[in-house]
Amino acid sequence: MRKLEGKVALIAGSAKGIGQAIAECFAAEGAPVACLDIDLEGVGRVASGIEAAGGRALAIGCDVSDSAAVAHAVSATLEAFGALHVVSSNAAVITPPTPLAELPESEWRRAMDVNVTGCFLVCKHAIPALVAAGGGSIILMASQMARVAYAGSAAYCTTKGALVQLAKGIALDYAGQGIRANTLSPGGIATDRQLVRFADMAAAQREWGARHPLGRLGEAGEVARAALFLASDDSSFMTGADLLVDGGYTAW
Repeated sequence: MRKLEGKVALIAGSAKGIGQAIAECFAAEGAPVACLDIDLEGVGRVASGIEAAGGRALAIGCDVSDSAAVAHAVSATLEAFGALHVVSSNAAVITPPTPLAELPESEWRRAMDVNVTGCFLVCKHAIPALVAAGGGSIILMASQMARVAYAGSAAYCTTKGALVQLAKGIALDYAGQGIRANTLSPGGIATDRQLVRFADMAAAQREWGARHPLGRLGEAGEVARAALFLASDDSSFMTGADLLVDGGYTAW
């Protein structure tokens, strides 16, 4: 049996990159997936690809920093699939590489609104559905930067550290209702987010990948398989934890 047979998943931030890989992985493992993203065209392509491969998917345009939009997305998921068992919240923005004193306040607020408040709102509106389903799994996408820092990225590192604590709080609040909450912390992953800092992917591999003990950037599919572990019953005795998939970066 596929690992998510009989479970419905909602994946926020799934128009590309890690979120897309998670949506495709969960669908391949038997879950109908609600794919949320502010990029409706992009998430529509992801959902169409899943359905073309034989899965079930729903594309929903959603700004995770907007409470009403998130509430609507959860309602649409329940209307389409009847229940909700797995939540994977991945939507995030990266602030421009800037020393903190030079960072515009608008960029700080945007990072907090999307990266932290977005996860809060996804959880806030999804948890009642998880309780109604008898429990489930919440996966918040943190980062190796929740544990270590990178020059010019204080805002991003702060948001990812906050998610580790958010998951712990949810884990304690809802353990009695059968809900598990964990964070997943990737290292540098070969997606187009690398182009914020590097001229091209070759430069990212050469400069950033080399800083990981395994000598390379990770792949989105490697993170998706870790998310599958957290979503499935394979991790049934795991909650309030942070799962590192960082190529050894934080072992230095």
